[in-house]
Amino acid sequence: MTNAASSLYTESARTKKRNSAERRFKAYGLAAIGAGLFFLVVLLWQIIGNGAGAFLQTRLSLPIALDTAAIEKAEGSMMKTSGYNKLIVAGLEGAMEAQGIKAVLDKKAAKALLSSGAPNTLRQFVLKNPDKLGQTVTLSLAGSSRLDGYLKGRVTRDSIADDKAIRPEHLDLADALQGAGLLRKSFNWGFITGNDASDLRPEQSGMGQSVLGSLAMMLVVLAVCLPVSVAASIYLEEFAPKNRLTAFIEVNISNLAAVPSIVYGILALAAFIQFGGGTMGIEAFRASAPLVGGLALSLMTLPTIIIATRAALKAVPQSIRDAALGVGASQMQAVFHHVLPLAMPGIMTGTIIGLAAALGETAPLLLIGMVAFVQTDIASASSFFTDPNVGMPAQIYIWATRADGAWYERAWGGIILLLIFLALMNAVAIFLRRKFERRW
Repeated sequence: MTNAASSLYTESARTKKRNSAERRFKAYGLAAIGAGLFFLVVLLWQIIGNGAGAFLQTRLSLPIALDTAAIEKAEGSMMKTSGYNKLIVAGLEGAMEAQGIKAVLDKKAAKALLSSGAPNTLRQFVLKNPDKLGQTVTLSLAGSSRLDGYLKGRVTRDSIADDKAIRPEHLDLADALQGAGLLRKSFNWGFITGNDASDLRPEQSGMGQSVLGSLAMMLVVLAVCLPVSVAASIYLEEFAPKNRLTAFIEVNISNLAAVPSIVYGILALAAFIQFGGGTMGIEAFRASAPLVGGLALSLMTLPTIIIATRAALKAVPQSIRDAALGVGASQMQAVFHHVLPLAMPGIMTGTIIGLAAALGETAPLLLIGMVAFVQTDIASASSFFTDPNVGMPAQIYIWATRADGAWYERAWGGIILLLIFLALMNAVAIFLRRKFERRW
């Protein structure tokens, strides 16, 4: 007679304990995934909530009479800004009168509603459109950072109690202008395509120059790291003899991947700027140049890509190599015709991961001077890698250290653009991986 305790249809105490442990492990895994998703959602919510405002800009639409005599007088004066400012103030007064808005501020005080860069915006319009002289045109001019913050809810009447730049009367006038349709928020293309601005004009700052700087550095990193890392990985994995020397090299590559990035910044400062640019006199090796920044990031990224590339080569089954050698291929033919194509998806993925890590680095850029205020556009394609520039992480760092709350908003907006740039890089990695993927 069969004992019920030992029946196959009855769970023993040991089986119950094992099944309970499996259920707990699954619960732990689901809890870990849930916690990770929760913190990811919170992070994205914070980034988007704090940075979305940077993509909107408060603008004031004003009819401005381009008086030829006044403009010629302004251009002939050392204080061009003052002359164009008078035209803008006259346009503001005319718009208020046309809408029946009662003046609550004098001319000088009303200028605080507009960005200090508004006169230059008008001047650039006149220089590009000389045929408009003598006419009245409607221009959309950027509002001041305080006005922009008021329409976005960042600035309140209570918060400006001790603010010398804006008073409650300015906010009353802003409400009247908004009610008349002269003041509104619109998409801020200048934040994506523009350059950095001075500490006093956060409303006119943009990430365009830093995006180009990061792009230039990533191209340098790709051009340096991909061929060097693939060549080094192929030699170490497929051709190098297994002895103490190669073991020493492999250990040091792993150790270099863990070295803090600021060490590579010091190395780049000494090797490229002080020695290459100073001692050797190489003009391209100068502070703030994307070429130097890219080389500094390349030093940091090489070990990471070499490790990923070796892992991709190691993942190719040995049978592929044996089959190629068995039909008469040389070792080099077996590697380049069979192993390397099969490892290419993993190599591309590792390369993009390395580039993504380099994209977010700030410490090496601080040491080579890529945190300078850069407002001028790149002169030509030939100077794309050598003209002074700034990277996206460094630009975000610069904005985060400034006092005005508008810079804080733009720093978060810069993080959004950085994540979009990173997402595009990952999309390229996925495309390349699928393009080169082969199955065995």
